[in-house]
Amino acid sequence: MLSKTFKAHINVEYCNSVKSIKYICKYVTKGSDMAVFGVDSGRDEISQYQIGRYVSTNEAIWRIFSFAIHERYPTVVHLAVHLENGQRVYFTTENAEQRADRPPSTTLTSFFETCRIDEFAKTLMYAEMPKYYTWNQSTKKFQRRKQGKRVPGQAEIYSTDALGRIYTVHPSNDECFYLRLLLINVRGPTSFEDIRTVDGVVCQTFREACQRLHLLENDSHWDQTIGDATVSAHPNQIRTLFSIIIATCFPSSPIDLWTKYKDEMSNDILHLTRIRTSQPNLEIDETIYNEALILIEDMCMMMSNKSLAQLGMTAPNRPMHEAFNQELEREQNYDREALSNTVPTHVPLLNQQQRYVYETLMKVVKDETGGIYFLDAPAGIIHNFISRHLSSNKIC
Repeated sequence: MLSKTFKAHINVEYCNSVKSIKYICKYVTKGSDMAVFGVDSGRDEISQYQIGRYVSTNEAIWRIFSFAIHERYPTVVHLAVHLENGQRVYFTTENAEQRADRPPSTTLTSFFETCRIDEFAKTLMYAEMPKYYTWNQSTKKFQRRKQGKRVPGQAEIYSTDALGRIYTVHPSNDECFYLRLLLINVRGPTSFEDIRTVDGVVCQTFREACQRLHLLENDSHWDQTIGDATVSAHPNQIRTLFSIIIATCFPSSPIDLWTKYKDEMSNDILHLTRIRTSQPNLEIDETIYNEALILIEDMCMMMSNKSLAQLGMTAPNRPMHEAFNQELEREQNYDREALSNTVPTHVPLLNQQQRYVYETLMKVVKDETGGIYFLDAPAGIIHNFISRHLSSNKIC
């Protein structure tokens, strides 16, 4: 209504409680800002702070009577989340050995310990602990609340409106992320091993435990995405898409996706291998799959700096890749005797400029100084003639 009446932008703020006393009095009645100028050889930070701080009469009275300046409701307790022996520890020269043997407890390790000795705690999830227990900062332990609302059917158990907030973990920190997922779904775990035990089976990783408990979404969306890409995309594009999915989207079972679409992601490698080996009937095998995995891992390292093993995939066999590199093998397979006879025969045929190029490059090779050289000359015969001599010395 005001904006329409005055045809201008008007900021209206409505203060309906004396709890905003600091805003009402300080910012409205404090007057002009205070500026102090002076030259002093010393610096008293306390006096400087007191001189520069403004306290109005209303705020002064409010503080004299010890009225609350602010309040927070309900109480929020931050809960740590870390892997086993992954809590933050501060070392000094005096306590290094003691901290190494007995690292300090955290809210997470104390939660496990409480679940081992307290039957009621076994019925709770990690985030529910502050509602019924207080965190003693000095003893680093959870203690039952002595005040609050009595819990029906439970002797000496009281509850409040306190909230537990578990620290956020980025999915890239995969194992810690899956541990946090278990902590908000599993009641009363007694240890890191117990929380990853499902139906009596101790899982190797927290991710495996999440999969067994069906806490992870299925990969139907990613399955359909890759399936659509296989209709028209080149194998190299499919590998890139697959690398993006496993490196940034964290599917629950990347191995299953690889097993289903590994042929589509390896067809171009198979085609090139058939041409290079002159074997048109060559069938796809583990060597071809390994080459595709190496290319995928290289892309994942570039995007997320993680290997396939860290992303839940099978690690490629790098030594097998070296054996597969037939181009390198072909380049290394040459007749040394024939090349040694070629050099003395053709070097006298070089003209003055060609000889200068040849001797300059040979000197660089022998001195092991290295360098980059560009040969510029008309036509192409000069380049080819010199290149043959350099190739005979295995320089090119």
